Amino acid sequence: MSYTALYRKFRPERFEDVKGQDHIVTTLKNQIAAERIGHAYLFCGTRGTGKTTIAKIFAKAVNCEHPVDGSPCGECRSCRTIAAGASMNVIEIDAASNNGVDNIREIVDEVSYSPAEGKYKVYIIDEVHMLSIGAFNALLKTLEEPPSYVIFILATTEVHKIPVTILSRCQRYDFKRISIETIADRMRELMEEEGQQVEEKALRYIARAADGSMRDALSLLDQCIAFHYGKTLTYDDALDVLGAVDTEVFSRLLRAVLARNVTECIKLLEEVVMQGRELGQFVTDFTWYLRNLLLIKTSDGEGMEDVIDMSSDNLSRLSQEADMVEVDAVIRYIRELSELSGRLRYATQKRILIEIALIRLCRPQMEADTESLLDRIRALEQRMEEGIVVQAAPGAGSVMAGNTAGGNAAAAGQQKRPELPKAIPADVKKIVENWPGLVGQTAMPMKLYLKKARLSLGGDNRLMVVLEDGLASDYFLKQEGNREELERLLSEFAQKNIEVNFQVSRGDRDFEENHVDLTKIIHMNIEEE
Repeated sequence: MSYTALYRKFRPERFEDVKGQDHIVTTLKNQIAAERIGHAYLFCGTRGTGKTTIAKIFAKAVNCEHPVDGSPCGECRSCRTIAAGASMNVIEIDAASNNGVDNIREIVDEVSYSPAEGKYKVYIIDEVHMLSIGAFNALLKTLEEPPSYVIFILATTEVHKIPVTILSRCQRYDFKRISIETIADRMRELMEEEGQQVEEKALRYIARAADGSMRDALSLLDQCIAFHYGKTLTYDDALDVLGAVDTEVFSRLLRAVLARNVTECIKLLEEVVMQGRELGQFVTDFTWYLRNLLLIKTSDGEGMEDVIDMSSDNLSRLSQEADMVEVDAVIRYIRELSELSGRLRYATQKRILIEIALIRLCRPQMEADTESLLDRIRALEQRMEEGIVVQAAPGAGSVMAGNTAGGNAAAAGQQKRPELPKAIPADVKKIVENWPGLVGQTAMPMKLYLKKARLSLGGDNRLMVVLEDGLASDYFLKQEGNREELERLLSEFAQKNIEVNFQVSRGDRDFEENHVDLTKIIHMNIEEE
């Protein structure tokens, strides 16, 4: 006798055997028990979640001679005939290959004939979204008002492609993805029946790789058992068969990325390639690893074992790594790898694309987004803490960090923060207090540039206006008449001859290191009064 695949051999024959769809099973059983059976059902959901299986069980249940609590008995003649695929009352149609108008018209013609035996004729149309528009229109009237002995069950993985006129005539049931725990329990139960030894860790990995599909899980399990037939299926065996990578490799890769070590990242990728691992799966699993890291980082850590689905050892290691990385950096890594997964699907040079992505993770200066900028700042701070000299922008001097043998030299190399002025002239204080109103009297573009300017004290206790480098500085320093116009406005307000010093700043950090912000000081004095 030929071998039967696990997902076919252990296909549920009763509602009680269906796993992970309790909300649907309960509803259908109650309908059958109360004899409130509908004429059209729409089963929608991802692959391998039990749509066709439940449709067949439902077809048996409505025709069963001795139903038990809404479930088929499995012993009567009708149940045995349907299970053997020999019943004339249950018609399965694959809409992917029978999607024309003529195919549907044949069904419409057959509907007029009552069943030779049993109560109902059940039409199961799989992948119904593949029907043409003409075929849907041909089905429309019959679907709305079929004979009392006809039931339509439409199954689809893409419900959005079905016309709303069809949807409104059906009872819709959404099939959920099956949880990892439910899939693992079902596989463990089947392996006990088969007498096959499988490590718990291997079962859980296969369950996660199935992505919510019971059929995919059993197919993967079948594949792993065949490769190591007669032996205990271990976690490493499952990784070998499925072309996957152990989480320890992801831990090493993450630490290499955090250390900005491109060479180590490329070496790890080389190991993965030489082991024959599937690169698309490698990127997907690494993204999942980072997802778990993000959950650990953003939660209080309580009750995350069920959500993350990891062993206690791996969870402990992940918690350590969560302290080594910031949330925005993890989000940047996940975004980069998610975009990479989409490109890998049709790429011919997958390895090169992954290498580029790893370099981008290690070199945030290649990016211009906010997360990359924060990553660059952290890298700079880390280098300074480690005593590495960091070159500042030209003209801004240099900043040295770390303990050196010559303490005086280090002190000389560091820029001193500006000291607070001993006294602020009354006219300057008055101008600062009323600065927003004064700026409001100017015309564009002077108004725009002065709104963004910062106020400080220059030589001889004169008012200093610190401008942004670029258009603002060029406007006052290179274009004639603009400086004089501002000084004239301030002089008329203060009733004194006001001279303004202009300074160019390369950002907030440069301003804070080299100037005193008068608006903060004067504002505090006003509050104290």
